[in-house]
Amino acid sequence: MRKLKLIWDFKGPDAQKTAAHHLIHLDEYVKDNKVVSLATGTEQINDNHFIAFLALEELFMPAVRDTLKPHRGQLWQPSN
Repeated sequence: MRKLKLIWDFKGPDAQKTAAHHLIHLDEYVKDNKVVSLATGTEQINDNHFIAFLALEELFMPAVRDTLKPHRGQLWQPSN
């Protein structure tokens, strides 16, 4: 089964704080809805662009996508 990374983009001077706050809600959603998460987190793209993400198996993606409406997604390749 493919592993996917659902991504929410945040840009601007408050992007880091907004992404960190969004991560709190992602973690709550995962816990409350018993979603099998591979990882959640934030990443810095550049000084004014941060993301919050949720990695999961493709099986769980449609329900999460329809509820949380990520901005984009990609195949997830965890770093070792």
